[in-house]
Amino acid sequence: MTTSLTTVRSGALTTVQDAGRPGHAHLGVPRSGALDAPAMRLANRLLGNAPDAAVLETTLTGCALRPDRDITAVVGGAPCPVRIDGRPAAWGAPVRVPAGSVLDVGAATAGVRSYVAVAGGVAAEPVLGSRSTDLLSGLGPAPLRDGEAVAVGTPARPVPPPVAAPWPGPPAELVLPVHPGPRADWFTPAALRTFTSAAYRVSPHSNRIGLRTEGPPLERVSAGELPSEGMVLGAVQVPPDGRPVIFLHDHPTTGGYPVVAVVPEPALAAAAQAVAGTPVRFTFA
Repeated sequence: MTTSLTTVRSGALTTVQDAGRPGHAHLGVPRSGALDAPAMRLANRLLGNAPDAAVLETTLTGCALRPDRDITAVVGGAPCPVRIDGRPAAWGAPVRVPAGSVLDVGAATAGVRSYVAVAGGVAAEPVLGSRSTDLLSGLGPAPLRDGEAVAVGTPARPVPPPVAAPWPGPPAELVLPVHPGPRADWFTPAALRTFTSAAYRVSPHSNRIGLRTEGPPLERVSAGELPSEGMVLGAVQVPPDGRPVIFLHDHPTTGGYPVVAVVPEPALAAAAQAVAGTPVRFTFA
């Protein structure tokens, strides 16, 4: 008999995510997947799941879920209050949620994205080998809505004994190492100095597609048009307003604005947890 989780409160944005669907950029399909992949993997490890088992990724306001059978869950990533039928429960550690009870994942007290992992993983239907929701292309399950249910897989092994988990804290300052991009020569020497010396901030208009910044614009050598070309995860694209945008997991696979730099993938997990207003510094790796 399949276990299911009914969405009591979907929150600002709650999606199904796993390790994503790499290797399909030539089809116009981005990577997608959990923005804070280390948090997803740690939550799964605490439950004995495969590291890339599908989880729920919440955004700022959390969510609330009611299982129809007993489950074990871990809420990790961005710190937040966790309650089961109104009673406080552990964050960052396995908790037992009885059938019919409500697991309430509260608003993040720091960071942006919390992760809800369940023993057995979320069993959404895979598309191109992944269960991830892709907001740009529309592939994968739609974001959760109140009253909808998601299936839970059968645990492959018992939940391991509890251990102390080293959850990283959200960044007070986002320091992003970068490599020069393919179009760095489209910017003036002064702009390149500004890029690695100025204080930027995370814009509230950021999302799973890209982390937008606020700060001094980068001046181009010329205002010419650039034919669309391939874009990669971590590309720092500079639109006409001159403010850098770091492409995250739901980014477009092509783009027509110049890429001044590229952020290595391991540094992007911190970007996933940087709240609006967080200072941003770029430094050449």
